[in-house]
Amino acid sequence: MTSTKYSISVAGENALIVYFGKQPNAVIAQQIAQTTAYLRQSIGTVLIDLVPSYASLLVIYNPLETDHHHIRAAIRTALSETTTEQEANQGSLITLPVYYSEESGPDLQSLADRKGLSVAEVIAIHQQTEYRVYAIGFAPGFAYLGEVDQRIACARLATPRQNVPAGAVAIADRQTAVYPAPSPGGWNLIGLCPEPMFNPNTEPTMPVQVGDRVRFKAITREQFLDRNGVLP
Repeated sequence: MTSTKYSISVAGENALIVYFGKQPNAVIAQQIAQTTAYLRQSIGTVLIDLVPSYASLLVIYNPLETDHHHIRAAIRTALSETTTEQEANQGSLITLPVYYSEESGPDLQSLADRKGLSVAEVIAIHQQTEYRVYAIGFAPGFAYLGEVDQRIACARLATPRQNVPAGAVAIADRQTAVYPAPSPGGWNLIGLCPEPMFNPNTEPTMPVQVGDRVRFKAITREQFLDRNGVLP
């Protein structure tokens, strides 16, 4: 096991939860990804679900086929197989294209004004960071990415929008994300990504997984339309 401390607690009659730490970071995100993969491969037949989050992993199992003693032992074995801190910083690197503009990102100018930056500076700062996928939730394919550079970190909108388009690239506090489908939302919208973030008819269904690394790359309006056809 690496230097990251962990604890295992009962989370229900057929569930255990593993806490990897109090605050998410790159090492914890990668350990969660590795533990998830190990458990799915080693005891997948008795699992009902594995639910990774920022700094924890919920393990739900079939109580008719196993018990928490067996699952706890499997979790400890999985944790002993996780990599060192240096190796944990690998993960898959995914580059997502973004059409940054006031047309595609209605909060881009206001965010720049609040932070005392130009729009070009906000775009440059957002692109220069390599983000870690800390969790996937809220909706299928909604990946919480951190951490956003403090210079462009921005609180959620006071009044959420009733409808945010699919592909909207957004910032809330020190997190960024791409909305996988139209939905309500209160994050600051700075652009649009033409890459589908969730497709139930493909395998895998999402381009990113917990523990992966993500970079954003600016594309032009014409390149976006070539990929997406229309602006939402």
